[in-house]
This record gives sequence, C-alpha cells and structure tokens, in this order.
Amino acid sequence: MSVTTTTHLNFRGAARDALDFYQSVFGGRAVTVTYKDAGNVQNENEADWVMWGEVVGDNGFHVMAYDVPSQLPWNQGENPFFVSVRGDDTDEISALWQKLAEGSTVVRPLEAAQWASLYGMLTDRFGVTWVLDVTAPYNG
Repeated sequence: MSVTTTTHLNFRGAARDALDFYQSVFGGRAVTVTYKDAGNVQNENEADWVMWGEVVGDNGFHVMAYDVPSQLPWNQGENPFFVSVRGDDTDEISALWQKLAEGSTVVRPLEAAQWASLYGMLTDRFGVTWVLDVTAPYNG
C-alpha cells in the first residue's frame, strides 16, 4: 500500500494549454480527459475542457490540472490548486479521508465516481482543499 501527493492546478478553460506548456518545460507524458470524454458535459461550450489531466515525467515531475466548470465559483488566484492524494487501496484512502474530514467541509463525499472507485473532495480546517481518490487506469 502506498499513496502519492500531487499538486492539482485549477483553471477555467486553460488547463490544456497549461499542461502542454508544463510538458514542454519538464518533458514526460501528458494525458487529458475532457468533459465530453467522460460523458459529463454540463455546458456544451465546455465539452472540450479538461475534466482531468496530468503530466508525468520520467524525472519525477508530476502535476495534475482541470478546468473548473462555469457552474462552480472560480477566481484566478483564489483556491488555484488542490492537493491530490491518490492510492490503489480503498481501505487506505478511506482511512485517510476519515482523519482529514475531522473539522473539514466536505465538498464532495468520498464515494464511487464515474472515473474512480472512490473519489472525494474536502476543505480542511486550515483552508486547504484535498482531493482523495483510488487510482484507475485510463485507456484513452
């Protein structure tokens, strides 16, 4: 059992450009899943926005990013990132969630999602937003 933490950057319509840029700087492999790819289009103008994306380099570089949909509040510079905790063991992720949830505001409960067997988001008592999930392979 192991978990990793990754900086998860938040954009509004610029995630793909940012990921492409970071890939050009650090190298590695970029993967993006759009809202259309995931079957989660809430606004047709945002269908090609990035719902989940990352750049992973052989040198250890790893960053994740997504485009915050227009129905959610977002201001550049305000909550510009999440800390993403990913693991492959549901019991381990659930235990971490229970500890982090003390005194936190749950944004999205830890539960099954279309893209992961467990996914949840909370803002802890220090104002840091955490995303916890169980990794799932992406075959795109």
